[in-house]
Amino acid sequence: MRCIAFMRNVNQGQRGHPSTADIVAGFTDAGCPEVQTFQSNGTILFDSDEPTEVVESAEEAIAARSGHERDILWIPFADLVAIVDEHGAAHDSRGYEFTLHRGGTVDVHAPEANSLQTRARCEIVDAGPGWALVRNDVDGQGNATPVLERLTGDRATSRGLPTILRLVARFGSSPPAH
Repeated sequence: MRCIAFMRNVNQGQRGHPSTADIVAGFTDAGCPEVQTFQSNGTILFDSDEPTEVVESAEEAIAARSGHERDILWIPFADLVAIVDEHGAAHDSRGYEFTLHRGGTVDVHAPEANSLQTRARCEIVDAGPGWALVRNDVDGQGNATPVLERLTGDRATSRGLPTILRLVARFGSSPPAH
């Protein structure tokens, strides 16, 4: 299965962050020798029949190689494509963030969710198992990660919808790597 992984808090090439070489080698160590990184934010395309195990092993391998522990969350690429097909034509995609988290499906209508969204000046416009699409009231603000972390009680990581649109455009029609 083709998957997309998001490393949390990564700026490849910067001091204090895993390098691209560390990330690629970590996934290779985890059994995925043909990974592709996208941009320099810890976004990785990989193929695996056991993505959860690969990601767990890659987290450990990257930490051992780089000395920097980072959470890695993932989603099947087909699910991401379906989300883009449904929401990619948003009027202004710059105000949207796609977030991966470990908290199941968030109830966007729960009182705590409504309160957090109001305070953070954002709206969860759609959510599914382990993901949410958030519209910020102000372009360029990054409110999705802290809101989802608060709602789920666990780590989350976000990418702007324009990044997701470019990712799907680049890899959406290519066959899986082997």
